[in-house]
Order: sequence, then structure tokens, then C-alpha cells
Amino acid sequence: MGEDHYFSASPASPENLRRIRVRLAGSDVDVTTAGGVFSPDHIDAGTAVLLASTPPPPRGGNLLDLGCGWGPIALSLAIESPHATVWAVDVNERALDLVRRNAEGLGILNVNAVRPEDVPADATFRTIRSNPPIRVGKHELHGLLERWIPRLDERSDAWLVVQRNLGSDSLQRWLAASFTPGYSVHRAATGRGFRVLKVRRHGSPQTNEIPLPGAAP
Repeated sequence: MGEDHYFSASPASPENLRRIRVRLAGSDVDVTTAGGVFSPDHIDAGTAVLLASTPPPPRGGNLLDLGCGWGPIALSLAIESPHATVWAVDVNERALDLVRRNAEGLGILNVNAVRPEDVPADATFRTIRSNPPIRVGKHELHGLLERWIPRLDERSDAWLVVQRNLGSDSLQRWLAASFTPGYSVHRAATGRGFRVLKVRRHGSPQTNEIPLPGAAP
């Protein structure tokens, strides 16, 4: 693809639409993918590990899939939590079009597939699920996480899947050093060479540095 990457805003490579069968939220479904997006021929191994290693999403509120690609995480969230609002965020316009196409094809009405700047500034999230674009580089990746993780609701979690040999351990250390006080970071699961990192926002650093008795850990 030359300089055309899955994190390009407008991929120059041929679209080459294709239909694939995948398993989402316990059901086998047909979806549309295309060239110029992340993992167009199957659910990426890291995404599969994330989907298998995270708890059911909250039933309501705003849920965020950061770097949604053609939509396996966002679509799964929307199927499992039909009363929630799922924000599928990506810079790749082709990927966003695929998410919209797939949501419509599956009869899913609670997905908003948008560019980052189109998410309402006051929206906060009851969970963030992401297979983040590690290959954009450390500086861009850190900026991405610094932008979105603080928008977690109190007592809510971000779940990130990162390949071990692409820096999952160093990212975990950076997260632990960068999001404090009021947050905790730990490795929640491993599988197929991937780490699932959990970032929990416990509460406002000003009002909840010490968890209240009976509060969620």
C-alpha cells in the first residue's frame, strides 16, 4: 500500500469490498470489510483476545470503541448492550463507512461511527474498549490515550489489547505513571502473545483518592 495505512484518513488503495463471516457476541454474522482498513479478512487475533477477556459491557450510557476499524468491537458492544450508545471512533473514513454499513445490515441502531472531533465534548464513557493503533508511534499513541482515558466515568474501565512484542509491558508502565492519582492499571489477561491492560478510574482525584467503604475496587 505504499504510504497508505489503516490509520490513513482517506485510504488511496482500492476499496475491494468483501463479505466475511465472523462471530460477534455469540452469533455468526456476515459483515462487509474492505482494503485499506485494519484486518479486513478476519477478526484480528488481538481483538479476539480482547473480546474473549472482557466482561459484559454496561447496559446503558456511552460506550467507546477507540480505533474501531470495520467494527468488531463496536458491533459486539452494541449487540450486547442495545440500550447503550456506542461510539465507534476512527480517523479512517472508509472504516467508519463500513461500521455504518455493518450496523445497518445487522439491524443495529445504537452505533455512532464518527471521527474523533465529532464526539460531543461533554460525552463521558462507562467503558472504553480498544485495540489501539500501536503502529502510529509512541508519541501519537500516548496523545490518543491522554485524550480519551480521562473521559471515563468514575468507577469505569478502559480495556486495551496490545501485542507483547510491540510494547505492551512498556505501555503498561507508562499508563501507571501517567494516570495517577485516581486510576489503577494492571494486566487483566494474556493470550496468543497479547496482553489485555485494564485502566480503572476510581473517582475524582480531588474527592475520592481514598475509596469509600464498599466502593468498587
